[in-house]
Amino acid sequence: MTTLITGATGFLGSAVVRLLLAEGQQLRALVRAGSDTKNIDGLDIERVTGDLTDMASLKAAAKGCDALYHVAADYRLWIPKPKEIYDINVEGTRNLMRAAGEAGVGRIVYTSSVAVLGLHKDGTPADEDVPVSLEDMTGHYKRSKYLAEEVVRGMVVKDGLPAVIVNPSTPIGARDIKPTPTGRIIVDFVNGRMPAYVDTGLNLVHVDDCARGHLLAYERGKIGERYILGGEDLTLREILLALGRITGRPAPGVRLPNRLLVPFAYGVEGWARLSGMEPRLTVDSLRMARKYMFFSSEKAKRELGFSSRSAEAALSDAVAWFSANNYFKSAVSAASQSR
Repeated sequence: MTTLITGATGFLGSAVVRLLLAEGQQLRALVRAGSDTKNIDGLDIERVTGDLTDMASLKAAAKGCDALYHVAADYRLWIPKPKEIYDINVEGTRNLMRAAGEAGVGRIVYTSSVAVLGLHKDGTPADEDVPVSLEDMTGHYKRSKYLAEEVVRGMVVKDGLPAVIVNPSTPIGARDIKPTPTGRIIVDFVNGRMPAYVDTGLNLVHVDDCARGHLLAYERGKIGERYILGGEDLTLREILLALGRITGRPAPGVRLPNRLLVPFAYGVEGWARLSGMEPRLTVDSLRMARKYMFFSSEKAKRELGFSSRSAEAALSDAVAWFSANNYFKSAVSAASQSR
């Protein structure tokens, strides 16, 4: 059995790769030319060079494959040329699903995101069935992922695409090489770049648990259904306090009203356009932060047998990896990490 995976060099994708290899699967990874491959270097996988915008490369990659995990995505909350994110996340997904269908791939797991799901106004955990529309999506990343999931769901209905959809919350753990926006919170906290915080909330899941959920979705998920792969709901203040316990660093005690940061975010984005450097604060991220992004994984637990460890355990593993890979200005002691 040959399994094709996209996004193998990335944070979540590399965790899925390791679990599939542990189960003895024969893997083929679609890798973009020029990608940073340190997350998969030394692993026993076949690499094929290709791109989600290049249909010929996708057809070649899918040929002879029995299974597909489509984990790749353009995950940027700010992008100077928005068309790029739609080309990858929407049209790239459409291209890959067509190539998989033509190749006769028997089963597909598509990695969507909780970003495309509806939220409760009172902040209580949302599930897969909270009503939502494209108009509710804030920013190009969320809109592109919403449209991509609609592509997959539509192809399941119209073309019989054998796809199961998973919606990860916010993965945390090892090999976050970019790092992701949430990984950057950890790095900035430890490096003393977070003097204050805003009132928001996230659902944190250990990246390895999220990866395991992908395999469970492949094994037990229902075609056309979607499953939230989440962990623990925490406010940003609670996340920072947990990081303080793990690292021995003091957590910021000042909460800034979201609205006060909006003019500053516009200024940061303006400078980013001039300098070409990715901004650390964006208008869209502040708009997203106005709501508590809390989610329930009960459906995945019930139907897939999914489970997840504590958010603090995930944060501890992330801190340990960032520390070992020199993301921090000063060392975080092993004693602090084990608290």
